[in-house]
Amino acid sequence: MRRGSVLTLVAIGVVAGGLATAVAVLLPWLPTPASREAGRIDFVIWFVIGICIFVFAVVIAALLYSIVRFRAAPDDESDGPPIHGHTKLEIVWTIIPTLLVTAIGIVSAVVLAQNDAQGSNVLHVDVTAQQFAWSFSYPDSGNLTSATLRLPKDRSVLLTLHTKDVIHSFWVPEFGQKQDTVPGLTTTLHITPDRLGTFPVVCTELCGLGHALMRSTAVVMEPAAFQKWIAGQTKATSSPNPATAGNAVFTNNGCANCHTLTAAGATGKVGPDLDKLVQEAKQAGKPLAAFVKQSITDPSAYVAPGYPDHIMPSTFGSSLSPQQLDALVSYLVSSSKKG
Repeated sequence: MRRGSVLTLVAIGVVAGGLATAVAVLLPWLPTPASREAGRIDFVIWFVIGICIFVFAVVIAALLYSIVRFRAAPDDESDGPPIHGHTKLEIVWTIIPTLLVTAIGIVSAVVLAQNDAQGSNVLHVDVTAQQFAWSFSYPDSGNLTSATLRLPKDRSVLLTLHTKDVIHSFWVPEFGQKQDTVPGLTTTLHITPDRLGTFPVVCTELCGLGHALMRSTAVVMEPAAFQKWIAGQTKATSSPNPATAGNAVFTNNGCANCHTLTAAGATGKVGPDLDKLVQEAKQAGKPLAAFVKQSITDPSAYVAPGYPDHIMPSTFGSSLSPQQLDALVSYLVSSSKKG
């Protein structure tokens, strides 16, 4: 091949590679990582993208050069010359892809092993999925339960995932990993948060009518702030003050995500307005306290007009302790009367 042809091929390859690199780098394809595992996964993604850009540039350079250099004249309708192959070229284009794919496999295996390796002083968190809510329990802190996943920065965390009904899928985009929750099985996910902030928790498995509403948040905190939060929530949940204990149960079990309640500063619109519980109880023909308790433990017994059935989880009767249930009922009854 002549020197001019080689330079042309190189020029075309540089232009094609530059355009592909600009598309890959300048557009925000990936969220900013908030865990060490996500950073490693992003490295693998960019490693593969880099290889793809190189292959793309070489192929486009050869293709465009061939189209221009070997194009037939407008009046040439003869057959092309027979070509029987080039053994050395075929060996080269077999070896190079083999090496590239092997490199991708090795890098991926190393990252997978690193992401699965737990550090010291692991924080255990039980993640429970149910139609259509997430709840997070901390067995190292007396099984404190929260509707928001709160994690200390730079500490190894092992999430143990369960589901009470159908298949769900836990995903925090900034953590870079997904994990299904499967009925009858226990699955795990290891993460090490390394960036402070609040990030969405999303269910990525179509799980029923309220799938789009199955959202929560993950809050990454400084270790000292996390321990302070644990202590404050434990104190509030066990408080002898019914209002304090009831508010803690209301907040920690995600009630504010779906309901409006002025006393709790909740403005959710998915479910009925809890400031109107007195009117709803009258419409249902039941005493207020009994109506509130039944609505928590058996939400399909009475469905407020204008709201679909089977949106509210039906498992609070078993997931809440009798003390928590009584505190929540008392809190809602007193709060609705004030409203």
